[in-house]
Amino acid sequence: MSSHDSHDYVVRAIRADDWPRVKQLRLEALRDPVAHLAFMETYEEGEAKADAFWQDRAVGSGEGSTAARQFIAETPGGEWVGTVTVIIEEAGTKDWAGHAVERRQGHVVGVYVRPEHRGNGLIKALFDAGVEWAWERGAERMRLHVHEENARAQGAYRKAGFVPSGVEMAFFKDETQNELEFVLGRP
Repeated sequence: MSSHDSHDYVVRAIRADDWPRVKQLRLEALRDPVAHLAFMETYEEGEAKADAFWQDRAVGSGEGSTAARQFIAETPGGEWVGTVTVIIEEAGTKDWAGHAVERRQGHVVGVYVRPEHRGNGLIKALFDAGVEWAWERGAERMRLHVHEENARAQGAYRKAGFVPSGVEMAFFKDETQNELEFVLGRP
């Protein structure tokens, strides 16, 4: 448990020149004990990606991008300790899994907070920034997918206001397991 509270952090969108730190935080996230349930790639896959991948990611989800936005939480000393990315999905398109998108919505992905900074409201501050950005872009709702066995993440998402929609989909790594869709409606 951190001695910080959520007001001790600066939550901001990443910038293109932040790409080395984007890479570093993502690789750290991929080492988390539940990374195999939470992320689509392994540490080895992430580490093998060329710098150009990380540079493109920082441009594509950084300040100025209208399709996606990655937010990070920074301590007063400049340490990055958490992140969340929101992708805008357009009605009439297909999502990453090939399912029809029925409404303009924000899709939350890439959620990670360092263990020593969990439980203090930081995840909600990150979500609030992402949700506000999506609402400003006309999203009708927010959604995310969480593994059925990832109870810690489910609890954090509920605290941020998300609730299960009742939609389940097969876990992409093992079709005998499920991911649950959690949603947040527009206020």
